[in-house]
Amino acid sequence: MTVMAPDARGYVGISEISELTGLSQDTLRWYEKQGLFPRVDRGPDRRRRYSPRHVSLLRLLVRLRRTGMPTKEMQKFSELVGAGASTHGTRMALLLGHRERIVEKAAELRADLAALDEKIEHYRADRGRTGLRRRTHRPGLRSTPAVHDARQRW
Repeated sequence: MTVMAPDARGYVGISEISELTGLSQDTLRWYEKQGLFPRVDRGPDRRRRYSPRHVSLLRLLVRLRRTGMPTKEMQKFSELVGAGASTHGTRMALLLGHRERIVEKAAELRADLAALDEKIEHYRADRGRTGLRRRTHRPGLRSTPAVHDARQRW
């Protein structure tokens, strides 16, 4: 695989953008094919050449995907970006809606984490009362390296 250096305008090849965004080359091609990303120009050698603007958009798309934005919404967002400044308000509304879903999900995750922490503390307190740490063998419980490691950490 040949890694191309940025050209005079800052354009890079698919290998570089893959490294910059963390997306595989196959995923980058899929994003383009699905309309999640605008069509990429090709250089004289017929290889894709990504601009700094492409890098910025792809980094945002990675975050949108990671935070659960549906593919259809990502496609819509990319279409709006390609349509220009007149779609600024619509893009903003789309991002604000997604942001609200992230805030709701984060609140759910914080509540779930608190419940887990509470249960962990319960088990830690219970361990101290019952002396489970002193027990190294329980009849009928098969010991494996993973069980042994878990007991040591516990």
